[in-house]
Amino acid sequence: MATFKPKFLKPDTDDTITDSGGGDQQSSAFVFNANHNLGLVEQRERLPIRQYRDQILYCLEKHQVVILVGETGSGKSTQVPQYLYEWGWHSKGLIGVTEPRRVSTVTLANRVAEERGELVGDTVGYVVRFLERMTVETKIKFMTEGILLRELLADPLLTQYGVIIVDEAHERNMLTDMVLGLLKKILRKRSSLKLIISSATIDGGFFSEFFSWPVSGGSEVSVKLSIEGRMHAVSNFYLNEPCADYVKETVETVWKLHQKEPPGDILAFLTGQEEVLEALDLLREYVASSEQENLKVLPMYGSMTSNDQLAVFFTPPKGVRKVVLATNIAETSITIPGIVYVIDCGYVKVKWYNPATCSDSLVVVPVSKASAVQRAGRAGRMRPGKVYRLYTKQDYDALAPRQPPEMRRSEMSGAVLQLKALGIGNILRFDFPSPPPAQNLLSALETLYALDAIDEEGQLTKPVGYLLAELPFNAMLSKMLHISGQMGCSEEIITIIAMLQVQSVFSRPVSAVAQQGGRIAHRHFQVAEGDFITLLNVYTAFVEEGMTKEFCGQYYLIYRNLKRAHELREQLLTMARKKWPIFTILVSTGRSAAALNWLFIPIPRYIRYHKPSTWCTGSCCRQRESS
Repeated sequence: MATFKPKFLKPDTDDTITDSGGGDQQSSAFVFNANHNLGLVEQRERLPIRQYRDQILYCLEKHQVVILVGETGSGKSTQVPQYLYEWGWHSKGLIGVTEPRRVSTVTLANRVAEERGELVGDTVGYVVRFLERMTVETKIKFMTEGILLRELLADPLLTQYGVIIVDEAHERNMLTDMVLGLLKKILRKRSSLKLIISSATIDGGFFSEFFSWPVSGGSEVSVKLSIEGRMHAVSNFYLNEPCADYVKETVETVWKLHQKEPPGDILAFLTGQEEVLEALDLLREYVASSEQENLKVLPMYGSMTSNDQLAVFFTPPKGVRKVVLATNIAETSITIPGIVYVIDCGYVKVKWYNPATCSDSLVVVPVSKASAVQRAGRAGRMRPGKVYRLYTKQDYDALAPRQPPEMRRSEMSGAVLQLKALGIGNILRFDFPSPPPAQNLLSALETLYALDAIDEEGQLTKPVGYLLAELPFNAMLSKMLHISGQMGCSEEIITIIAMLQVQSVFSRPVSAVAQQGGRIAHRHFQVAEGDFITLLNVYTAFVEEGMTKEFCGQYYLIYRNLKRAHELREQLLTMARKKWPIFTILVSTGRSAAALNWLFIPIPRYIRYHKPSTWCTGSCCRQRESS
């Protein structure tokens, strides 16, 4: 094994790191709730946000906008809606809470209802796409951001709401920025409406500046309130010189820490699944060659199965150090217990839209300072920790304050279509929190014009434009569904759309042997004509084989995602039947090709599913077609 001697410098010092004293490793039994063994009332009292309850309520009385800044796990999402209800804000209208993801919407609603000793649908309810748990008694309403946007079509001033909480605003995704821009317009017309913006990063100043305008009396529209968590001191270390290979440097740093540092788990940030698995293999080689059994290395990335993901949350056996190799999913979305040491590779993978080619690509870019601080904070949750940044102090000082929001690096046709439907005639004059590049807006308008969604004046067309805006997915998919009704292949297109709405249905195992098995199994569904037909084959096989977990396990498919796709498909069929007749293709036909062509993909020649004994690739099917 190669000798590793990297030198890290503390900021503004010339001292290399030295071994420090011992200390017992501490970790809780489960990540999301360190006080899980206590009663619900006592759990609420133990949350960091509890001591700020009166300040939050006072600020909301005095200001129209309150920006809450507090790290993940402080209790913002579950407690603030309850504080508002207990203080009587529900008498002025619904307390609405927007979440960026469907899963968090449902989970938080269930948690708040449980803390109140109620069933979901009583005081606390939720609405997500195709699913609603609300009654006339509901006063606290959790919903995805897309639901609030659709409600604006019928109620432009959101008159049924007294307070709206925008949760996880630090993510700055497309819908979050659209919601914030529209809420700014509404707040200036409805002074009685209150807004709370919840962020997990320290950079709340941006939101304060955005929600700032002259008001009578000279008072401030917005106020920022920071929720101090139970943070311990974190020491930062930097490299003397830039490294050539941060994956290898990460592995070697993990190994050095394991050899030299006192007990404590290690969290290493990498950019994607491929790098995580590469580092995992290298570390396992180190462990095997050293014949040590006191290092447990675990990966953490989005496409893992639930069981594999849960493994990082449990305490390792006594005397064993846990190492978690993670993507930025571990930055704000989850909190892993027992972490004392953090290794920050200094990069992150983001999706970036190129208007010249009308395509998205995943690119690796340097992290922002906000992300670097957030990553370092993972080390100070349980006890004083250390963060090892695989870049120099000069590189850190040169980092951008924050990552460009999704609005500035994404395809805009869906957002423009929604804003047009909401009556925003001049998109260029809309007050975006972070205005998108002009080229992205121009590309979006050209796309919508090509789809016949807008006319030469930039106005929504009737009926196509309004129909596409009404459908709950992006403009391309909406047009594809609209055309499929005319082409007589709407049932297959609905299946493909449903499969595109869920996360990947293909399992990505951790071990090399299982990865090879997965690749072989997935070939049963793959065809040369493209991923859409492959997804159709997967779904058809899933249904014909009884939608069983055994089938998914045999062919390395993710059961919960396929099950969700099936539910979405049924809901889409119900919705589509109200608009046009539903047709299906029983034999190979070119009709589906014409519909799929709206997504600018190569025209497929067939749609066919084979029983397991005869599954094959496209060339075999093509021979059967010609025979």
